[in-house]
Amino acid sequence: MKKINKLSRRSFLGQASCAALGSSTLFSSLISLKALNAAVAANSGVFGGADDYKALVCVFMSGGHDSFNMLVPTSTSEYTEYATTRSNLALDRNSLLNLNSQNGDGRSFGLHPAMPAVQKLFNSQKVAFISNIGTLTQPTSREDVWNEVATLPLGLFSHSDQIQQWQTSLPHERSASLGWGGRVADLIRDMNTNQNISMNVSLSGTNVFQSGQMTIEYAIDPYGGSIGIEGYEKENMYDVFNLMRTQAIDNMIDHEYQDIFKKTYVDVIRRSRDGHQLFDTALEKVGDLNTPFTDNYISQSFNMIARTIAAREELGMKRQIFFVDFGGWDHHDELLDNQFGMLNVLSTALGEFDAALNEISMSDCVTTFSVSEFGRTLTSNGNGTDHAWGGNVMVMGGAQINGGRIFGDYPSPVLDGPLELGGGVFLPTISTDQYFAEIARWFGVSNSELSTVFPNLENFYDIGSLDMPLGFLNLT
Repeated sequence: MKKINKLSRRSFLGQASCAALGSSTLFSSLISLKALNAAVAANSGVFGGADDYKALVCVFMSGGHDSFNMLVPTSTSEYTEYATTRSNLALDRNSLLNLNSQNGDGRSFGLHPAMPAVQKLFNSQKVAFISNIGTLTQPTSREDVWNEVATLPLGLFSHSDQIQQWQTSLPHERSASLGWGGRVADLIRDMNTNQNISMNVSLSGTNVFQSGQMTIEYAIDPYGGSIGIEGYEKENMYDVFNLMRTQAIDNMIDHEYQDIFKKTYVDVIRRSRDGHQLFDTALEKVGDLNTPFTDNYISQSFNMIARTIAAREELGMKRQIFFVDFGGWDHHDELLDNQFGMLNVLSTALGEFDAALNEISMSDCVTTFSVSEFGRTLTSNGNGTDHAWGGNVMVMGGAQINGGRIFGDYPSPVLDGPLELGGGVFLPTISTDQYFAEIARWFGVSNSELSTVFPNLENFYDIGSLDMPLGFLNLT
């Protein structure tokens, strides 16, 4: 048998890339709008009816997060193995923040010392971790990988491929057109009465995750909210040029066009104008929250999300999906210093966001989850770590979260352990499909529609099951 470090990276990536050639795409199977709306009606009786509100917040830690320094085993034997394998990148055991895990399996874990807010949330059972997760097309053994007979996701270790796959949940295809957040929004979009503003709201511009057949993201600014049409200011009576420009835009929008292409274009502009005005008005009515937020992009993104959720009724929203891209996690060098600062920013922002959701009494209605395109090697490259496969993620919420627990099989941190493929790369034991399907099911997608959104899910989960795929979320 061959370890992964004896199999050339080019050969490994090539074998993975060839795995899905000739496979059919998901998109030809997506059903019509009328059928999608019928699915919504069927779901409404199961997930609390049409009067409930739920939101998802996806935090993409792009670059490949070294999450084995975020969540660290602290029992004497396991920590010794961790410290030996990590060598100069190992965190001091005494610096780790204690986690009061509810798992009851005798294993103990600590959190990175830069994350006291997340420690508090975990110990209050408002955060859960999912361990050793990665893109998979089917259950795979170490021996099958070594013997080059496993069907692997496309382009393992590749930023572009893995970023795409975590956003599409299609590890068997190179298709950048539809994300799983967009496909979910397509299914339940009619739960929102206002169609001028998308269910999917991005704080980070255009992204694959939120793109569907009928859904595109509504991009807003963390500091300014809805951006709107530059220079369009109906209320500014003192800027003559803006008044002339605004009137010209109104004349264009209000004109009746016979040409179908012109009409379609103007309809898009009209919806954009109307959506911007509604969004701005709704945020003005909400005003500033009492919860203080740090003045940085991540904290202010969560501040804007909290204010948008507070304005949900004014906006006509029952379901919303938010996206925040927190980049810069590709720590091939200076891992310890860079990770400390970035994890502290994220932890602080999550603590502030939880406080804001408590302020507006919406903690139980909002599920925040982290993703990153891959984990990193447990071994050091000298001053950082390299691209790998399995890693750890976290989920935050209120009563809907089975918090204070670590789900999945945290791998033995010893080299040549049962899940180590060589070079400190770990074979995932949980697929992204299981993770995402549980989130989608809580959000309102019925089991019967899960395989439409996640075509490989049945390789890991019985879609007829009454149980959640992993159990970190409650259905109600």
